[in-house]
Amino acid sequence: MTTTKFQLSHFTWAATAVVALAIAGNSAIAQDKVQSKTQDQTRDQDRLQDPIFGSQLMTDAERNEFRTHMRSLKTVKEREAYRLEHHKLMQERARVQGITLPANPPAMPQGAGAGTAGSGMGAGSASKK
Repeated sequence: MTTTKFQLSHFTWAATAVVALAIAGNSAIAQDKVQSKTQDQTRDQDRLQDPIFGSQLMTDAERNEFRTHMRSLKTVKEREAYRLEHHKLMQERARVQGITLPANPPAMPQGAGAGTAGSGMGAGSASKK
C-alpha cells in the first residue's frame, strides 16, 4: 500500500506542477498583452500630443528624429521650411504606397515656437484657410 500512496503523491505532485506551469504561462501571456497595449497607448498618446503630418507612414525612429529636428530649429521660418520639406516627402511616400494625403500642408498652430512642447505638426484636417 505504500507504493500506491507514493504513486498517488507523485501523481498529485506532477499534476500540481503542470497546473502551476499553465498558470505561469498564462500570466506571462497576459503580461505580454498588457505591455503591448501600454506601448500602443503610449504611441497613440504621442501622436495625439504631437501630431506629425504623414506619421502613419513613418517609423517610430523617423517620428522621433522629426521631433528632435523640429525642436533644434531656432526660428519660425526654419521650422516652416522644414515642415514644407517634410510635407513633400510624405506626399511622395504616400503616392508610392497608393495612399492619399491632404494636398496642402496644415497651418502651423499659434504658439508653435521653439519653446513649445509640440512641434506644431498637424494631420491636415484642422488647417486654417
